[in-house]
Amino acid sequence: MPEYRLQTPITKEDIKKLKIGDTVLLTGTIFMARDAAHKRMVELLENNKPLPVELKGEVIFYAGPCPPKPGQVIGPVAPTTAFRMDPYAPAMYEYGVVGTIGKGPRRDMVKDACKKHGAVSFAAIGGLSTILSRRVKAVQVVAYEDLGPEAIRRLEVQDFPLLVAYDSNGDDLYQQEIAKYENFKQKTNKGAV
Repeated sequence: MPEYRLQTPITKEDIKKLKIGDTVLLTGTIFMARDAAHKRMVELLENNKPLPVELKGEVIFYAGPCPPKPGQVIGPVAPTTAFRMDPYAPAMYEYGVVGTIGKGPRRDMVKDACKKHGAVSFAAIGGLSTILSRRVKAVQVVAYEDLGPEAIRRLEVQDFPLLVAYDSNGDDLYQQEIAKYENFKQKTNKGAV
């Protein structure tokens, strides 16, 4: 699978060339937000009100940081289960968010929204929280400070490692890989391998 080094903001042309299974090393600005912040943002969008931070053309990382130790920019940071943000994701893609980062499979509504709005859903590996935190060069709370670890944060990242899980064609890495596994399992059970 191809590997890309991309700089934010990610262009629509870059998104179109990304396919499921591709690896991406992302550098630039991304935003961190989880359930509580998404709930507030979608309520604003539903009421035709502006978001507290401009997210058109941006990437949202579903995560909450641990407190940093002295000398650290950010504590260990692991991706949240993306499925939890699925009720909010279509509205955010429609608004103009071009990518999200989480872990695990998502509902068809997200796959459909990626295809409809020319967006992508990335997967980050949860077990790499210390490595991911080292790729964060700066962090700043930019909205909803009252939410504590669920506040919206602007992160400056360098070579942040990601995998394309859902692409702008509507393809689904999880479905593809499960099908491969099932085929392998059937062959193994029949003694073909």
